[in-house]
Amino acid sequence: MSAIRFVEPVVRFCAVITRHKDARKWAIARLAEQWGQATVCSVEIPFEAGGYYTPSMGSGLHKSLIAVADFADPGGLADWKNETNEWEQEYTRSSQHEEDRPLNLDPGYMTQAKLVLATTKDRDHRLYLRDGMFAEVTLTYVGKAWQHHRWTYPSYRTDEVATFANQCRADLRQHLKETRQFRSHP
Repeated sequence: MSAIRFVEPVVRFCAVITRHKDARKWAIARLAEQWGQATVCSVEIPFEAGGYYTPSMGSGLHKSLIAVADFADPGGLADWKNETNEWEQEYTRSSQHEEDRPLNLDPGYMTQAKLVLATTKDRDHRLYLRDGMFAEVTLTYVGKAWQHHRWTYPSYRTDEVATFANQCRADLRQHLKETRQFRSHP
């Protein structure tokens, strides 16, 4: 029987997708309040999804990736998605925007080897977590570069995301070295 080994902490992040600056500002403040201060933020990336989100969110969407200070246990991913879904609904109720969904929050995490996203949508490449939540490995770190997969959303295939992911990975590696929390092999 294999021994269960320590799981390294991860960088927790959230993708903030909206066309409204006030929604983005609100989301970043909520992330800081609930999860910890932002440590790495991507530039705003145009968000294209083949029109899937246009009916509920409008056009001209942008995505920002926000990593928070506290390293986390990756086992919390389903909880994070449930929490961000609640925040989306709270913002919708309190805002005056015309869209049904003016804000989309997609949490995830990064390890040294992968970028993982939470989602409520089941597909062939996604693994069920619990509570209606699935996980997807969106990018993998191979040969000193981030590689995408056939299912990786176009906005995650960008140089801007690679820059964000590289900084998060470097921060994580520094933390693991300082705390000696690398997963050891028997």
